[in-house]
Amino acid sequence: DTLWNNLKAKVRNQIRKGDKFDLSMQWGGMDLLDDFYDVFAINMRDLGTPVYPRKLFAQIVQTFPDTAELGVVKHEGQAIAGAILIHDPLRESGGITQVPSASTLRNFNHTNANMWMYHHLLCRAIQRGAGQFDFGRSSEDSGTYRFKKQWGSEPVPTVWQYHVRRGDINAVRPDSPKYKRRIETWQKLPVWVTRLVGPSIVRGIP
Repeated sequence: DTLWNNLKAKVRNQIRKGDKFDLSMQWGGMDLLDDFYDVFAINMRDLGTPVYPRKLFAQIVQTFPDTAELGVVKHEGQAIAGAILIHDPLRESGGITQVPSASTLRNFNHTNANMWMYHHLLCRAIQRGAGQFDFGRSSEDSGTYRFKKQWGSEPVPTVWQYHVRRGDINAVRPDSPKYKRRIETWQKLPVWVTRLVGPSIVRGIP
C-alpha cells in the first residue's frame, strides 16, 4: 500500500491499464529461462543491440539460486515481458534488489506490460525484504532515465574510467553517428542470427 500510494497518479493509471489485459506474472529460475530469453533476444534485436548469451543468465540463476530469479509476464499464454532480479540481503538498510536486464515485446506495448511488470518487480523486492531497488545505470535525461525517475527513484552518479588506446572515447558511445547504419542493419536481421553472432560481438562493447 505504501508503494502504491507513493506512485504518481499517471503511473498508477498505466498499471491499472495493464490489469485490464489479464496479465499474469510468473517467478522461477531455469524453468522460465527460455521464455525470458526469447523476449530478451527479440527486444535487443529491435533495439539494434547485440544480445548477451543465454548461458550468461543460466549461470547466474544456477550459481545464485537463492538470490537470483526470473520473472516473466504472460498474456493469453504467451511470454511478452521478462526480467532478472538479484536480491542482496546483506545490507544494513534491509537489502537491495537489482534488475540487471528487463525486456518487453513491442507488439504488446498497448497492454502496458512494461509498467505492469515493473510494479510487480518492485513488489517482489519488498516481499524479499529489500529496502532499496536498483534500476540500473542510464545516461542522464535519456528515455530510460526518465522512465526510472517516474517510479520515484533517486539518481546516484557513477564514475566511469576508460583507457582508450587510440581515438576519442565518444566514438564508442552507442549513440555515436558512426553506429547508426550498423544499428539499423542489426534491427533487420532475423532473431536467430542475432542470437548466434550477438554474444561474440557484445563482449567487445563497453
